[in-house]
Amino acid sequence: MIKTHQALIDLLNRHAARALDAHEAAMVADALRFVAAEPDCLLRTCSAGHFTGSAWVVDATRTRTLLTHHLKLEKWLQLGGHADGDGDLLAVALREGAEESGLTKLHAMNAEIFDLDRHWIPARKNDAAHWHYDLRFMVEADPAESLVRAEHESKELAWVALADVARLNSEESMARLVRKTSARAVAG
Repeated sequence: MIKTHQALIDLLNRHAARALDAHEAAMVADALRFVAAEPDCLLRTCSAGHFTGSAWVVDATRTRTLLTHHLKLEKWLQLGGHADGDGDLLAVALREGAEESGLTKLHAMNAEIFDLDRHWIPARKNDAAHWHYDLRFMVEADPAESLVRAEHESKELAWVALADVARLNSEESMARLVRKTSARAVAG
């Protein structure tokens, strides 16, 4: 097995050992099976699907998150992107977060997965429909820092109160991120 794949499996196994809801636990199990079965799982050329890394960017109070209005998917989402062969999904998340927002002071809260989501990406132009196995990391940033939107990927960037996220995107994967963030803020 490729060394980066083993590191990814170890990261997924640590996440699987946490108290997850049944839906997320099933997605983690699917991700573990996928990485074991697909040697090219870190490359977007893997037609069945591939891994992505996302930065769930929050402010220091954990009451706001930075969302992007994704140009291709027409949805408000967290920042993130393709691994493109990089087995360090936290580094992918931080890189994508910086590229898509212009933020220079992103700080990962820890090196562990905050949330995992598996979602279907519909076919577009030259890309067949496929799965994204998205590893999401909680990242802190300062809302006072200037934002610079990546125009080729985003229609808009906005700091959004957690209570307002569902108004922009009511999908369960976003609701789960909000619930987890709120639980962490309460726990201190």
